[in-house]
Amino acid sequence: MLKVGVIGVGSISEFHIKPYLANEQVELVALCDLNEKRLAEKGELYGVSQLYRSYHELLENEAIDAVSICTWNNSHAEIAIAALDAGKHVLVEKPLSMTVAEAEAIQEAVERTGKVLQVGFVRRHGDNAKLLKTFIDNDELGEIYYAKTSCIRRLGNPGGWFSDRTKSGGGPLIDLGVHMIDICWYFMGKPRPVSVSGNTYSRLGNRSHIEHLSFYKAADYDPTLNDVEDLTNALIRFENGASILVDVSFTLQAKKDEIYVKLFGEKGGAEIEPELALVTEKHNTILNITPQVDSLGFDFNKAFVNEINHFVGCCLHGRENIAPVADGVQVMKMLNAVYESAKTGKEVYL
Repeated sequence: MLKVGVIGVGSISEFHIKPYLANEQVELVALCDLNEKRLAEKGELYGVSQLYRSYHELLENEAIDAVSICTWNNSHAEIAIAALDAGKHVLVEKPLSMTVAEAEAIQEAVERTGKVLQVGFVRRHGDNAKLLKTFIDNDELGEIYYAKTSCIRRLGNPGGWFSDRTKSGGGPLIDLGVHMIDICWYFMGKPRPVSVSGNTYSRLGNRSHIEHLSFYKAADYDPTLNDVEDLTNALIRFENGASILVDVSFTLQAKKDEIYVKLFGEKGGAEIEPELALVTEKHNTILNITPQVDSLGFDFNKAFVNEINHFVGCCLHGRENIAPVADGVQVMKMLNAVYESAKTGKEVYL
């Protein structure tokens, strides 16, 4: 049995807690949160009696083998390093940290302790991603030299800590772009990034005055607080000549929300968002291929179940970690380079 504690019991934590409770190899023994009322409510809801206001106290519990970190971005590095040094395996929500220096410090702690650290790149664990990865690993697409991805919200700034740069580290790039860049880079074989050119825009604010349209709001939503960007776009170049073009927004004068991930290889292409599709050519003919599966789209809940079960397998059975700390470090380098390029107006070389 893997005995687990969850640190931070806000909205994302339920996607960790419920799969842990459903996994027969796991005992969920403790929860931790700064908000005493929310902590008590979640403890009662999930039947967990060991409740901590301080993560330091939770980490002193020698019975706990592993933790999920579901806190604000600005505490990921601090808690992850402390957990590793306390002998715990760690699943940390994306992004790994807020800065490259923090990410590298976490990597050093992983190497020092030999414990498992899995980064919460949940899209890698979707059933659609796993199927596409099989095609890619069998060279059906050939070398993937270009990826194009977008996650546009026309009205979708969650506010709260998401729009407070001191807690989040940024806006749609670090919240949404981290997923979009990572999944492209993962499918492309994780080539080394060499340069980044990016732009950020803060023209619209959180548009809390808009009526008749609902959207997700953080528990601590405050319409007066917003110092993150509305929109980010970037071009990322890699050592092997491949490139990714990405744009993401919290708010934009767009007709509708939009999400896509498109991959282009020498032998074929693929789309994974909004639905899985493959493109190839045979006998002088271009073919659009639709896999015959139960679902072609990204199932958020199922992907988290897969992610949690993968983490448990890594901890208990030495399964190969498909989202290791080194990947988190590289993604942080790309994210931070986009912000630096936008700030300086120049291309940034890594």
